[in-house]
Amino acid sequence: MTYRSHADLGGQDVPAAIVQEPEGEYFHAPWEPRVMALVVAMGPTGMSNIDMNRSARETLPNYRDLSYYEIWLAALEKLASQSGVRGDAPPPPKRVLHADTVLAAIKKGSPTSRPASTLARFAAGNRVRTAAAQAEHHTRLPGYARGKVGVIDMVHGVHVFPDTNAHGLGESPQWLYTVRFDARELWGESARAPSSIVSVDAFEPYLEPA
Repeated sequence: MTYRSHADLGGQDVPAAIVQEPEGEYFHAPWEPRVMALVVAMGPTGMSNIDMNRSARETLPNYRDLSYYEIWLAALEKLASQSGVRGDAPPPPKRVLHADTVLAAIKKGSPTSRPASTLARFAAGNRVRTAAAQAEHHTRLPGYARGKVGVIDMVHGVHVFPDTNAHGLGESPQWLYTVRFDARELWGESARAPSSIVSVDAFEPYLEPA
């Protein structure tokens, strides 16, 4: 079965206008911060990692019909079922997040930087081409940027590779780059803002010399 990300919407036309929300407006209903709290609390238990969460969210068949926190909640329920947490004998949590440590845990986050074990294949200024084939798994390479030529803008060091981490196959740390694309390279002459530059953070396995 082909892996399909319902969250890969970049460059697609949408039926209605996109309404920008006021800066700093995080929640729209009383239940939304509760969902955020549930997701934060489940993180230390070992049920999933951030890439598993993203994969669960983007493969929800009704993704485009749900609001932001509805997506979070539906994905949490999906992961809980898959991991056995919702069963009669849930596995013991690796760690429990207590109320007095929540703020510190949120501020700390989950750093993805890892030590380098190889030299970076590319440097700023190099021309590269992204992988053209559709990935058969979770990936952070947007569909609109597949098979496109861009220029390395920045080198960000080595980070956890989402493509393997999302499926429990290990962190497999990889070099991460910011790649700069011309809008016309991504969308051709139909680009709405043809003189624009689009930057994409891309892992080394996504890239080859151009």
